[in-house]
Amino acid sequence: MVDGGGGEPESSDSMRTFGAVVQALREYKGLSREGFGNLVGLSKHTVASIELGRRMPDPDFAERAEPVLGNTGALRKAAPCLARQPGLAAWFRQWARLEKQAITLYTYECRMIPGLLQTKAYARQLFVDELPPLTDEQIEAQWAARAERQQLLHERPNTAYGFIIEEHLFRRCTGGEEATRELIDHVLEIAQLRNVEIQIMPLVQESHAGLHGPIRLLEAPNNNWFAYNEGQMSGQLITDRKVISGLQSRYARMRSQALSIQDSTSLLQQMRGDL
Repeated sequence: MVDGGGGEPESSDSMRTFGAVVQALREYKGLSREGFGNLVGLSKHTVASIELGRRMPDPDFAERAEPVLGNTGALRKAAPCLARQPGLAAWFRQWARLEKQAITLYTYECRMIPGLLQTKAYARQLFVDELPPLTDEQIEAQWAARAERQQLLHERPNTAYGFIIEEHLFRRCTGGEEATRELIDHVLEIAQLRNVEIQIMPLVQESHAGLHGPIRLLEAPNNNWFAYNEGQMSGQLITDRKVISGLQSRYARMRSQALSIQDSTSLLQQMRGDL
């Protein structure tokens, strides 16, 4: 199954927990979603979205709902804690949750340096270039979320991380020469971790199995594999075994086509010296 995530609304653990409490109280009172909605001025569809954590309740929702659901005070106390999950695109969050438990994570990237390997200066340039433009607060939130994800490389030493990155991504000098020097130094440092393998796909490559675009593959603790594809303002979580098998074959072929780990390190050092 290929799950399109482009239309997934913003959500968070607090929204899902709040929604579950609303649902439990409503069912305890013996009310249907439609019946409850009529009493608080909402459609049954809106009630469902709130209960499933897909919709942020209106500011006065708790005050309207409390008398209907027994005046327990639970909703009044929980409402101030509601918050959307900042920094991560809505369509990416399901994959980000899987990342936290992965035992294997493979990434091929031809558009930009993978987020797990970016520096703040490099990432900031990407955020500044976003259209529609982001506010300073949004930029900081996105970097904070990305920096938190990067801790996985250090906090999960038993997870195997593999990266295949196109050479031209470094030669583009996104953010300028100083940002690129810092980026290469950072990637070389990460490459020293025992659980990380970084390979560079050279500019000149007669045979290339990755021309269809980026690939992300992930093995969960139960040994199930997932894949993820991302495009313009959307993403897809892939669980179909046949599709994943094809992507695994492409990634395996690219590992043989890319430079070896040692040669990749040498090329990065050479590019660093050329700046």
